[in-house]
Amino acid sequence: MAWLFIAAEGCVACPALLHQLYQMLSIRGRSRPKLRIRGDEVPTVDVFITCCGEDVDVVLDTTRAAAAVDYPQDRFRVVVLDDGKDAELEKAVNDLSLDYPNVYYYARIKIKGVPHHFKAGNLTGGTNYVTTLEGGEAEFIAALDADMIPEPDWLRAIIAHMVIDDKMALVCPPQLFYNVPENDPLCQSLDAFVHVMEPTKDANGVAWCTGSGYAIRRSALEDIGGWPVGSLAEDTFTSSLLLGAGWKTAFCHEGLQFGTVPDTITGHLKQRTRWTLGTLQTALKLRFCLWGPLVKGMGFFARLSAFVFAIDAFFKIFLLIALLTIPIVLISGGQLVAYSTDDQLKWQIRFCFASLVLTRLNEWITYIPSGYRLAQRDSGAQMWMAPFHAKTIIRSFILPSWLGGKAMAFSSSGSIKSELNERDPKTRAGLFRRLWVVLWDCGCYMHLLYILFVIAAVTLSTVDGMLDSANNTLKKKLVYMLTHACWPPMLWMMCLTACFEPIRYAIWPPNMPEREELLDRDPKTGIARPKEEWKKQSIR
Repeated sequence: MAWLFIAAEGCVACPALLHQLYQMLSIRGRSRPKLRIRGDEVPTVDVFITCCGEDVDVVLDTTRAAAAVDYPQDRFRVVVLDDGKDAELEKAVNDLSLDYPNVYYYARIKIKGVPHHFKAGNLTGGTNYVTTLEGGEAEFIAALDADMIPEPDWLRAIIAHMVIDDKMALVCPPQLFYNVPENDPLCQSLDAFVHVMEPTKDANGVAWCTGSGYAIRRSALEDIGGWPVGSLAEDTFTSSLLLGAGWKTAFCHEGLQFGTVPDTITGHLKQRTRWTLGTLQTALKLRFCLWGPLVKGMGFFARLSAFVFAIDAFFKIFLLIALLTIPIVLISGGQLVAYSTDDQLKWQIRFCFASLVLTRLNEWITYIPSGYRLAQRDSGAQMWMAPFHAKTIIRSFILPSWLGGKAMAFSSSGSIKSELNERDPKTRAGLFRRLWVVLWDCGCYMHLLYILFVIAAVTLSTVDGMLDSANNTLKKKLVYMLTHACWPPMLWMMCLTACFEPIRYAIWPPNMPEREELLDRDPKTGIARPKEEWKKQSIR
């Protein structure tokens, strides 16, 4: 049974080792210069705001802020691309266009039974629509999610990187958030990804498009055949195709946009599983970026980066297997370390200690930009999210339809309405209702059963060892405990703690003010921007 545990541990370690290899090879600097394009002689830009069912007030806040950025008004347009065809939103945007003549509303026609390709289709509709406007299409396209409020210098910052390099096809800033609750219980801030991984990839010349706030050169988009379809992650798909066609991409590590994370656990689960599915869909279409005409222009780092992150998404299934392996080994009487002599055990203890010290040191250095504590919590989130990721992958890629397999439907995070209002202390549902939704509707009963299973396995393993007549001395009892439930770093305890997180969230949900209380709104223009104290939480 020890070898079963070792095999499961190896499967989990594979993506982690690939990440470490990738970071070891990334020895170049991780900062890009801060640039601004000046004056009024600037390139033209079509700004798309994609929405589908979000609150009208949220979309209007983004639209007002986008229309009022520090950029010559005759050099950019703001087009609200409404895939929900909301009559209230249409009227509100048309009213807003009286104050901002460069603001437009567009809702594409979707024919029932004809694939409309979700967000990629919405962007395609907008790309075609602007060709019919006076002056024709712009040189660049910029895109914002419905809830992402841009800073005044947003366009001047990202366009600056593109005008100095004709091969620069896409520049993307990080997605930062102003409504992350204290201590970030669900790890929604993306700090480790935004402040560690993306700058590292940018240093290697393989920055990904992360979905909002980016600008893309229209000629480069046309060079790859327009917005790619067939993946829920059209953003990373687009940037990968650009790299494969020989274009450059960049990550502008500045606070240029601030949005909202899903304020419900339901929305959070749907968002994260959608990202995992989209990453794998893109990887399969690009053959994991290892070969094929779509990636012929990619260099070594681009291929390695795409492969590492795709494998990480796929190996979430093995993470679930590893989580189950630990209590199974313990409850069956097996030990968590394989050895045949006392000397071998001593050396394994020494190596284990050295490994733990070096691993923690490496993590501390790696996650200085994002904060070590939040990065550690992100590791825990990977554990408790593993069942949801595995279920999504299995149903979408492995199971036939007659066994429950089906493609995941797209739904924008902002359009998912709250069942619990769990972060509003005034209107949140009661404890029983919260537990019912989280445990049953969301499927976290799996975590409760797992916690009980782990406790039972550790208890039975320990009791058996203490009562075993073969362990008739204190030394033998201690060795038994060490090689079974107490083998460092006691992974079962880390797994148990991680899997309690969604249950803890249901019992003690965080408190957050209303969205309006997080914003500073100009009483004359109605333009709202996040308050500085909330912005500072996400800026590093």
